[in-house]
Amino acid sequence: MSKYIPLILFTVLTNFASQILLKKGMTSIEKFEISANGLTKSATSIIFSPYVIAGLAVMVISMGSHLVVLSRVDISYAYPFLGLSFILTAGWGYFILNEDVNMWRTAGVLLISSGVALVAKS
Repeated sequence: MSKYIPLILFTVLTNFASQILLKKGMTSIEKFEISANGLTKSATSIIFSPYVIAGLAVMVISMGSHLVVLSRVDISYAYPFLGLSFILTAGWGYFILNEDVNMWRTAGVLLISSGVALVAKS
């Protein structure tokens, strides 16, 4: 199973990249209200945002590679690796976006990291 780790890591990295692109796309448009009127008003900005389009495209690639992984590897081995995207995303939020990553979030990321390490070792 370890021979599929590069493909699993590709899936993790594309999942992470899609989230970053979607975040950039959604923060580059004006804020909207969560209502039918608010969504309708902002739909054009969302649909035609290059970052949202790129994020969705990368998400499709990520899902495709995840399907390939699932066809070759036990789900109990492959799925926990997706936890690495939480680590990458939290790091990006803290270091690049200057988000508040408090003690609880850090503890959660450390627990996820420990779980991924245990699964990889098995």
